[in-house]
Amino acid sequence: MSHKQVRKFCMLGKEESELLKIAITELNFSARAYDKILKISRTIADLAGAETIQAEHISEAVQYRSLDRQ
Repeated sequence: MSHKQVRKFCMLGKEESELLKIAITELNFSARAYDKILKISRTIADLAGAETIQAEHISEAVQYRSLDRQ
């Protein structure tokens, strides 16, 4: 998925956007990790049958990304 496609298909609401910003800041993730978390969140949302990315999808994606760093 290109950066343009990420912006098109991984739209976030205000709550979800704030949650992701906090996670990126607190866990010192890079800008590249931001896109990866969005892609993983979209996949989780798709598997859950959700039309939009919800806060729980972002939280789960951040957990997977955190495990990947260890």
